[in-house]
Amino acid sequence: MAIVRKLGKRPPRHDRRTLRFGSYLTAALPQPPPRVDWTRGFNIDYGMMLNSDLGDCTEAAKGHAVQVWSLCNGRLVTPPDSAVLAAYESECGYVPGDPSTDNGGVELDVLTAWRKSGFGGHALTAFAAIDPQTVPHVMSGIYLFGLVYIGFQVPQSAMDQNAAGQAWDVVANDGGIVGGHAVVVPAYDQATGMFTAITWGERQKLTAAFWNRYVDEVFVLLSPDWLARGGMNPAGFDLVALQADLAAVTA
Repeated sequence: MAIVRKLGKRPPRHDRRTLRFGSYLTAALPQPPPRVDWTRGFNIDYGMMLNSDLGDCTEAAKGHAVQVWSLCNGRLVTPPDSAVLAAYESECGYVPGDPSTDNGGVELDVLTAWRKSGFGGHALTAFAAIDPQTVPHVMSGIYLFGLVYIGFQVPQSAMDQNAAGQAWDVVANDGGIVGGHAVVVPAYDQATGMFTAITWGERQKLTAAFWNRYVDEVFVLLSPDWLARGGMNPAGFDLVALQADLAAVTA
């Protein structure tokens, strides 16, 4: 039986109050290394997190973020499907049993809800946007904070490539856009030009060309799951200023 893979990222919504990652990088920030992989290369089953039945990818990606952070801190923690479902209901308006309400989510909304109310017992201190085309900032975000949370437009060719176990790449005829998708990206390799995402329970590689053409949202996430349990010390990143700005925009 073929594995069902659903989409569900709605179009980006922009808010001038959203913090910008580049505003908090200082001269002391070390250059990101040429290769980072916070999954440690483990090809484990990360789980669908209901994304085979529902268009809840914006919530499933949050669960995969928790998995990556916890894996790097010594013990894989997987949020239960019940937590994913509860978030999809409260943040995206899904009503179980009513397919007409399975309409996906807006990344900015689900991240804001996570920061305000938590997610399955896991807190989000803050998040900041990154220009998808500013690749050095993307790499710094992955290096310093374990991953970036991204959104992109999905061509039919990407669905076919995933089903065939191939990297997402640009092709001459992509078959048209079939929806939007949210994933986390915990790895990159400058030598190959590849990023690695976690989606639909597995690692998925994507090329720089694919990233440049289809990615339309990138966020770095600051979580105690990463910072307070031995994760990378973000030297050169102005956390104090970010926290002050966050307090100002949420007052």
